[in-house]
Amino acid sequence: MQQESPAKYLVSFDKYLRYYDELLKTGNDWQKEHARLILEAQAAIPELREGFDDVTKLETYRDVLEIVLQDAFSGVLGKNEIKALSLPYHNILFMPSPRLQGILKAAGDDFTPNLRNSNEEDFDYIMACTVILNFYYGYSLDYSRPYFFEIPDANGVINYYRVMYNADFVDIIPTENTPEITQSDVDELLEHPEDVEIWKSKFPPGCFVMKGFVLANMFNVTAEHSISSIKSELIASDKRGNENFMSDLQDTFRSFFKQTDLRVGFATYNAKEESFERVYGSGFKSFILGNKEMAECSEALCSGSYKKLLSDKSYFVIPDVARIHEEAQGEPFWDNLMEQGIGSCIFAPIANEDNLLGILEIVSETPNTLNGVNATKLDDVMPYIVSAVVRSKIEEENLIDAVIQHECTTVHESVLWKFKDEARKFIQERLEGREPAFGEIRFDNVSPLYGQVDIRESSTARNAAIQKDLMIHLSKILDILMLVAEGTGLPVYEELIFRVNKHLDEIKEYLHTNSEQGIFKFVQEEINPVFDHIKTLDPKYRVAVESYEADMDPATGSYYDHRRNYDQSVSKINKTLTGLLDHRQRDAQSMFPHYFERYKTDGVEHNMYIGDSLAENQNYNPLYLANLKLWQLQVLVEMENAHYNLKGQLPVPLDVASLILVYNTSLSIRFRQDEKRFDVDGTYNARYEVIKKRIDKSLIKGTRERLTQAGKLSIIYSQKEDEVEYLRYITYLKSKGFFTNNIEIVELEGLQGVAGLKAIRAEILYRKDGEDRTREKELYTYDDLMQELEG
Repeated sequence: MQQESPAKYLVSFDKYLRYYDELLKTGNDWQKEHARLILEAQAAIPELREGFDDVTKLETYRDVLEIVLQDAFSGVLGKNEIKALSLPYHNILFMPSPRLQGILKAAGDDFTPNLRNSNEEDFDYIMACTVILNFYYGYSLDYSRPYFFEIPDANGVINYYRVMYNADFVDIIPTENTPEITQSDVDELLEHPEDVEIWKSKFPPGCFVMKGFVLANMFNVTAEHSISSIKSELIASDKRGNENFMSDLQDTFRSFFKQTDLRVGFATYNAKEESFERVYGSGFKSFILGNKEMAECSEALCSGSYKKLLSDKSYFVIPDVARIHEEAQGEPFWDNLMEQGIGSCIFAPIANEDNLLGILEIVSETPNTLNGVNATKLDDVMPYIVSAVVRSKIEEENLIDAVIQHECTTVHESVLWKFKDEARKFIQERLEGREPAFGEIRFDNVSPLYGQVDIRESSTARNAAIQKDLMIHLSKILDILMLVAEGTGLPVYEELIFRVNKHLDEIKEYLHTNSEQGIFKFVQEEINPVFDHIKTLDPKYRVAVESYEADMDPATGSYYDHRRNYDQSVSKINKTLTGLLDHRQRDAQSMFPHYFERYKTDGVEHNMYIGDSLAENQNYNPLYLANLKLWQLQVLVEMENAHYNLKGQLPVPLDVASLILVYNTSLSIRFRQDEKRFDVDGTYNARYEVIKKRIDKSLIKGTRERLTQAGKLSIIYSQKEDEVEYLRYITYLKSKGFFTNNIEIVELEGLQGVAGLKAIRAEILYRKDGEDRTREKELYTYDDLMQELEG
C-alpha cells in the first residue's frame, strides 16, 4: 500500500469512533443505545482503532465495518450517492455505495479504477506536505486540485467522476522525526513548488503518521469534462496537427453523447466557390462529401439541409436516415448517407457572425441515437468549435502567405488567388506526408500592355555629373599638393602633381568607361596615405587636408555634389511618377482586375496583362481591354504633367519621354520560380519581350532621329487596326485637352530580329497644377515650356 510519502498511512477508525464515545456520554437515550451497539461491534477488533497498514484486512473486517460505518453509508441515500471508503492519494474504493457498485459492475470484472491527477509520485508527495502544513502547522496553502476516476459504462463509453474527499476522520500524528518548520522554510518551499528534493529535505519520508480514512464522494461530470476536453483539444493548436487529434476528439464526443458508435467529421465551406471541401490532415473525414474531395453545396445537400445549414445557420437533425431515404426516392444526399451506413446524424453549421465557415458532422450507425433533443447539447460546445475554426482559418491564411512568401516572394493582388490555390495544394500534400512542390502558375490568352516614362539622356547627364565631381575632386587634391610642394621642395610631390594633371587632362573632354574607377583607386591607394602624412608635418597643412576631407562624402570617400544633385533629381522623378501610377492603378483595378508590375530605373516602366484566365469569378469582355488602353494613355499624360510641375524644383532639370507598345496578339505568362517573377511563356511569345527591350532606341526610318522625344507620347504598333484604334482614342483625348493637333505617323527602322514597326507620335498639352485642362489658354506644349524656362 505504501509509496514514498512524508507520512506513513494507517487505516484506522479511531477518530470516527471517538464521535460515538462522546455520543455515549452526552446523547439522548436513543443516541446512547445506537452508539453502544456500534462501539460493542468494534470492541471485538481493537485493531480498528489502533490502525493497520494491510488494506486486505478491510475485507476481513467487512461484517463489522458495515455495522460501524452504517451512518456514513446511509441506506436511504445509498441508491443515489456515489461514494466509498478510501485513503488519501490511493485508488482504494472499499464498501462502495449501491450506485457505485452498479457503476463498477457495468465497467467489467477486469476493470481497475485509477485516480487521474494522482499518477505522479513526486506531486503526491508535495501534496501530502501541503496538507501537513495546513492541518498540523496551521498555514493556509491552497492545495486543492480536482481528482477524477475514468470509468467505462456497459457500452464502453468513458464516464468521468470527480472525487471530493471528506478527511474529517484523519489524524496527523507527529513522530520523533517530525521537523520544526519556520516561515523561512515555507518561503523556500513556495519558491520551489515542483522540486520534490527540497520538500523531502524539509519533510523526510515517514516523519508523520496519517491515521484514519477518507470518504470519497463522487459526481458524474462527464458532460462538463467533455466540454472542457473539447475546448482544450480545439484551443491547443499543436494538438490539431497531431495524428491522434480526430481520434481523441471523437472519443470525447462519444462520452459527451454517451454513444460508442459515434463518428465525427468536418467539411469546410468555400464561400467563393459556394462549395464544401475536405479538411486535409490525419484522420479527418466528411460524411457530407463521402469519397469526394469537394462538391458544390447545392449538389452535396438536399433542399431541406441547404436551407437549414446555409440560410438559417441552424442544426439539421436526421433521427432516422433510412426512413427519410425511402421517402426521398433516391435523392443523392440520402443515398450518400445510406452508403456510409449512417442511421442518424446531426449536421451543425460552424458560423461566425452569419459567415458560414464549415459544417460539424456527427453521425451514428443507430437510428434515433442522435435526435433533436440531444442535438441541443451542442449549444455548449459550438462557441469553442467556432473559435477554433476562426483561429484555424487565420492560421491557414498565415501559412498560405508564408508558403507564397517562401516560394514566390511578393505577389500582385490580382493573381494572389491563384497562388493561394497552389499554396493550399502545397499544404495539403505536406499534411498527407508527401514531398510537396509548388505548382506551376500560368495564365493563358492574356493581352499585354507595356508603357514607360523614360528620363531622357540620363546616361549623358550622369556622366556629366561624375565628370564635374571628379574634376573638382582632383583640383582640390592639386591645390594641397602644390601648397606642400612649395613648402617642402620635395620632388615626390611634383611627381604626384604631374599625375593628377594627367588624370584631369584625360577627363576634361570625355569621361572614359574606366576613368572613374581608375581615379578612385589612385586617390584611395596613393593620395589618402600621403595626406595622412602631410597632416603631421605642419598645422597649416593639417588645416588644408581637414578642409579637403570635410568636402568629401563620408560614404564614398569622394567629392559628391553634382552626382548628388543628379541622383536626387532621378529619385524625385521616380518617386513622383510611381506615386501617381500606383494611385491611379488602384482605380484601374477596381474597373477590372489585371496583372500589373512596374520597375524604377532611369524613369518608370510598367507591364499589364488582362484576360479571362486572370479574372477570378468575373466575366471578362474585350471592352475591359479597350478601357485599359485608354486608361494607360491618360495616365502616361498625367505622369508627363506631374514631371512638368516637378521639373522646375529639380537640382538637375532632366527631361522625360513616354512610350507605349501595342501588341495585339494574346500570349501566355508563367511565373518563373527561379527568378520569382512572371515572364512570357513559349518561343513565339518571346518576340514580345525582344521588342520591349529594343524599342526605346528606335529611330525613324531613313533618319538618325530618335522616335521618343520630350513633349511627345510615342505609340509603337505593327497592325493597321491598332493604328485606327489608337488614333480614335487620341482624337477623344484631344477633345479633353490631353494632346495638340500635332499628330504624326512614322515608320521605324528595323531592329535586330524585328521589322515592320510603325509609331504614332502625339504632342502632349501640359497644364500647371490647379489649372483647368478644358481651358485652352492654360495649356502648354513642350516648346512653350522650354521658352518659358529659358526666358
